[in-house]
Amino acid sequence: MSELSTVFLVDDDPAVRDAVGLLLRASGLAVEAFPSAADFLAADAVRRPGCLVLDVRMPQMSGLDLQKKLCAEGHRMPIIFMTGHGDVPMAIRAMKAGALDFIEKPFPGELLLTRVREALALDTQDRCRQAQRDAAAARLARLSPREREVLERVANGQYNKTIAAELDISISTVEIHRRRVMEKLEASSIADLIRTLALVDGEETL
Repeated sequence: MSELSTVFLVDDDPAVRDAVGLLLRASGLAVEAFPSAADFLAADAVRRPGCLVLDVRMPQMSGLDLQKKLCAEGHRMPIIFMTGHGDVPMAIRAMKAGALDFIEKPFPGELLLTRVREALALDTQDRCRQAQRDAAAARLARLSPREREVLERVANGQYNKTIAAELDISISTVEIHRRRVMEKLEASSIADLIRTLALVDGEETL
């Protein structure tokens, strides 16, 4: 069973945490609240499915600083910023760094709910795509160096005769390698082979 997606709420104001948490939970969403960026990091929650609803101005580590740290470490959890003291440069910085939205307090509850649902859907999609990439990479790792050479040439549209000449092997040997490649990659067509390579290269979409 896949892990439940969670809304991770980070705000140093307990009244905001209570109000926003109540709003989200009342809509059937799982919520975990943290009073600081440090507490969120200590929980290692960023590795779990979900999204981050994050206050901008907080002591010690601001929301923008947390976003910067997460980006530097390669985390892709969608972030929705909340602020009562936003300005245009701050919003631009957040959005350029990949934030899904930058919402000024007070805000309509339905606006936040809409953005949160979008963020959770985006996270689910990203994790599914990454799982597909990991599976494709695992299948490619089964290939021998020679099979990988044959695969690359097949994917480029080369005929067996051309591949045999380039690799200085017989056509029958190329055919054997092709069959093994198809089996190891669990492919039924050339399109499947190309799709597997595209997934590993990060070019394939769902």
